[in-house]
Amino acid sequence: MDIEIIKQLVNEFKEADLTKLSLKCDTFEINLEKEKEIVQIASSQVVQPAMNYPTIAINNESDNVVIKKEDCSEKKQITSPMVGTFYASSTPGGAPFVTVGSKIKKGDVICIIEAMKLMNEVEAEVDGEIVEVLVKNEQMVEYAQPLFVIK
Repeated sequence: MDIEIIKQLVNEFKEADLTKLSLKCDTFEINLEKEKEIVQIASSQVVQPAMNYPTIAINNESDNVVIKKEDCSEKKQITSPMVGTFYASSTPGGAPFVTVGSKIKKGDVICIIEAMKLMNEVEAEVDGEIVEVLVKNEQMVEYAQPLFVIK
């Protein structure tokens, strides 16, 4: 194959949306590969009302079952805006951004989610107080998975 044809093929590959190209002929083989351009998409988290499930308490002494319905009408969940690894602080072993009882305001960084080697700060979309942290540091989280309960 002529070197000019190979150069033209490489230039066309650079301009194309392809990420991989393999070409085999009788006497040679060409494998071209490039990394995909990673585009970070800004996404907002979803704040959902906490589910109002009854709490069941079992008294072991008499085996009575007591069902209590807690008032969850003012509680909301902050969910993960993406799939990734949850980090409670900006540095390993550092103080967490928020803990139970922390007062948060809209725009406060409440955690970091690492996705594809990119650290994405998750900001509070509403004012409130952290009632419960639902995930552990360095835990994998899914899209829309509840991270915090706030009131």
